[in-house]
Amino acid sequence: MNILLWHVHGSWTTSFVQGKHRYLVPVTPDRGPYGLGRARTYPWPDSAVEVTPEELRDTDVDLVILQRPEETDLAAEWLGRRPGRDVPAIYVEHNTPKGDVPNTRHPMADRDDLLLTHVTAFNELFWDNGGTRTTVVDHGVVPPAVEWTGELDRLAVVINEPVRRWRVTGTDLLARFAALAPLDVYGMKVDGLAAHLGLPEDRLTSHDDVPQHAMHAELAKRRAYLHLCRWTSLGLSLIEAMTMGMPVVALATTEAVEAVPPAAGALSTRVDTLVDAARGLLDDRESARRAGAVARAAARDRYGLERFLADWDRLLEEEVCASR
Repeated sequence: MNILLWHVHGSWTTSFVQGKHRYLVPVTPDRGPYGLGRARTYPWPDSAVEVTPEELRDTDVDLVILQRPEETDLAAEWLGRRPGRDVPAIYVEHNTPKGDVPNTRHPMADRDDLLLTHVTAFNELFWDNGGTRTTVVDHGVVPPAVEWTGELDRLAVVINEPVRRWRVTGTDLLARFAALAPLDVYGMKVDGLAAHLGLPEDRLTSHDDVPQHAMHAELAKRRAYLHLCRWTSLGLSLIEAMTMGMPVVALATTEAVEAVPPAAGALSTRVDTLVDAARGLLDDRESARRAGAVARAAARDRYGLERFLADWDRLLEEEVCASR
């Protein structure tokens, strides 16, 4: 099957393109947001191929994966075919709703020409999807190549744009944990975070846009993983950390309550409880190891790559068959 999809979310797309299909990834000369092409810091197979907008007009496409509202018109322009009408389409929603929650209307609400697929049950519940058909395909991750060792008495965090997103990503809570142990913060646009929080740099070290494999290797050395997001969809970095066997200290918000067993470290809406749990993991590496084992088992059971690809294969085949 030839599947057209844009490179929007690196980690999710890395898992998706591991399947048995041929994945057509638009590329433009500027490699901008609608023509990013293949990933450069994630391992993608040869079956993910770059195609220009000009090439798409004469390319067989069996199904379109949409991830942003404007891609509907863009796909119609580049393909000369309308997604959902002339070629089957699935819209993948990666994010929690914004605005007047829980009354936020999804941009694809009340559509009868596509399937709206959410990456968490929480997202499906909180978006107003109208009459559009919906389903949920839980995340799946490519297992990191490293296992947790936790020899460093430091805490790890992965956040993209922590200054701009601030309370959404729980950036304002980091200082309370930096009082316990030095923090290592990985992600995009994390440079200068210590200054924004008023922390000395020896209490919070930023690691900006580190390649995924290198980030995993460093995460595995840290004692525990902090997930302090108040209102975001389930981060794949959290699942990857759990898959490595990292103990997790997480806010019990959005889909984290389904993903993180309490015995995997700590799960609470009380920040004091999470601070106490982090202190315990820092003081007792054996306790951290046991919690990490629980995290690993839970992540591999629910978010394994084989299950993810099997769920998607079934969905893709159903949509293509239904259109014939």
